[in-house]
Amino acid sequence: MSAVSAIARRELRSYFVTPVAYVFMVIFLVLAGVLTFYTGDFYDRGLADLQPFFDMHPWLYLVLVPAVTMSMWAEERASGTLELLFSLPVTISQAVLGKFLAAWAFIGICLVLTFPIWITVNYLGEPDNGVVMAGYIGSWLMAGAFLAIGACMSTATRSQVIAFILTASVCFVLLLIGQPQVLDFFQDSLPPKLIGAMGQLSIVRHANAIARGVLDLRDLMYFGATIVAWLGAAVVVLDLKRTR
Repeated sequence: MSAVSAIARRELRSYFVTPVAYVFMVIFLVLAGVLTFYTGDFYDRGLADLQPFFDMHPWLYLVLVPAVTMSMWAEERASGTLELLFSLPVTISQAVLGKFLAAWAFIGICLVLTFPIWITVNYLGEPDNGVVMAGYIGSWLMAGAFLAIGACMSTATRSQVIAFILTASVCFVLLLIGQPQVLDFFQDSLPPKLIGAMGQLSIVRHANAIARGVLDLRDLMYFGATIVAWLGAAVVVLDLKRTR
């Protein structure tokens, strides 16, 4: 576990060596504020809560998370440092987990920095802060699922652009798959059980369930299984490339 921790700390520090991390944070915070207070009808709703804020997160992550993960492994492959990493006394699983945890911590820092929005809502009214906290947990879990997908996609190519497109495409499918319009479209052509399964795969559905303040074990297991499955796939891909 110390190897995972060392890799995670090194990777997290590397985010802040270049201006990229700061630019990402500014873009995330500005978009979160603008989309919440202007696009999300925050004032028109007359409710002191952060629902418009969390409703925008899946679409923010759809663009920003692939930008974080696209260089995670693709850059290592393109620069030839992947072989050097394999020569170190760490397993592929430890390296994958360490890089993932660093990216997840980085997104967590970005979420923490949105606290002025939470303060604003508390100043304007009396929101249920337990529900707000659950919303943050659901958002962070969703970001973790997207990051795990991005980590896997980054192992499959040397091109950061292709890694970005692949990650955004898979995440977009997970966002759409549970939407009522999509389920209605397939209602007459697919068996009801398959329609139900498609609804269960929706990442928005599980994140929204947590955001309502209910930490259901099924939702937590969904995110846990998604993260483990995609990180496991990343380990398999890297192991195949090492043995070639």
